[in-house]
Amino acid sequence: MRKPNVAIIGATGMVGAQFVKILEERNFPVENIYFYASARSAGSKIRFNSADFAVEELNEVNFDRPIDIGLFAAGGAISAQWAPVLAKRGGVAVDNSSHFRMNPDVPLVVPEVNADEIARHKGIIANPNCSTIQAVVPLAPLHRRFGIKRVIYSTYQAVSGSGMGGWQDLEGGLRDKDFVPHKYPHKIAHNVIPQVDVFLDNGYTAEEMKMVNETRKILCAPDLLVAATCVRVPVFNGHSCSINVEFENIFDIEDVVDVLKKAPGVVVQNDTNSSVDCYPMPITADGSDDVFVGRIRRDDSANAVNMWVVADNVRKGAATNAVQIAEHILNII
Repeated sequence: MRKPNVAIIGATGMVGAQFVKILEERNFPVENIYFYASARSAGSKIRFNSADFAVEELNEVNFDRPIDIGLFAAGGAISAQWAPVLAKRGGVAVDNSSHFRMNPDVPLVVPEVNADEIARHKGIIANPNCSTIQAVVPLAPLHRRFGIKRVIYSTYQAVSGSGMGGWQDLEGGLRDKDFVPHKYPHKIAHNVIPQVDVFLDNGYTAEEMKMVNETRKILCAPDLLVAATCVRVPVFNGHSCSINVEFENIFDIEDVVDVLKKAPGVVVQNDTNSSVDCYPMPITADGSDDVFVGRIRRDDSANAVNMWVVADNVRKGAATNAVQIAEHILNII
């Protein structure tokens, strides 16, 4: 296996910074690495593996290099323009935006669930929505074992999911009660906002429909019944999700817990007699690459269970998942 040339597009943003950190943490092999951002950030420095690298403006001249893997975290418009350029040159783009996710020719990948999809890429691989990622990690093994009939999501999403703008809205609101939010339509400090992304004609938000459609694609279940309500909460980092899962087959709750305990990437915290492992919270997941599951209990109104799922949305929900995909790419380039 040769060392690849790697590019980070959107290197100065919140997810881009995590790309840098996680590549270092996981000792990802790199021959050459390039950092791209807007003209505004060009010339700034990024430290990687004890060396300083200059951030370059993303343009045709600077991007004209032999790049094997591009990690994209600069938004859908940038991905739409530059990911196909990289693919045409023989590289692989791992895209964190929503632009390519529902394209049938683009694999939508969570490595613990469907890593085999990576091999069918045509130069672009999509990273799913952050809330979808943490949901399907525990759902996939349950689906294989019991068959899922219906899923109902209720999310509690941290402001880091909106990038620095959301973070600054919460900071400002906590600091000053008269602070005027810039990212959100309402104050997020001391509040919850039952809107993540824009509203669609069906009354759902784009975020909610992402969870519906991406869950179906990742689980290869196009007819799966899925509903979602996505809410922004005044938490800096770490998304939480209450999931109600109705099964096709009869189950024992002990078997559900056992499946989750054996699932890759899942940490079960479900001991109601423990003050430590009683249930996971955003503070539990912060800085971790695992998905934490707790409050696992039978729903007596149906052949269903309820569970509480928490993950670091900037790491596992974005950067780490993309780097995990890149690690699999190493075996096929």
